[in-house]
Amino acid sequence: MRAKALLSKKGVSYREIDVSNDDETRQWLIQASGQRTVPQIFIADKPVGGFDDIAALDRKGELDRLLTP
Repeated sequence: MRAKALLSKKGVSYREIDVSNDDETRQWLIQASGQRTVPQIFIADKPVGGFDDIAALDRKGELDRLLTP
């Protein structure tokens, strides 16, 4: 919820994928991100981590740069 709130505050549209009942997509997520926990956030198809990671990027002023195409 915090990740969605931060992205919404930034005016970023996002697509949420629920992997809780989808073993195939969960396996893809683990392979793509190297992580088992959710959320895993991808920006431009690159994994950047979870909420704590994007919040840290935001505090450093780096998140906006990643979100700008």
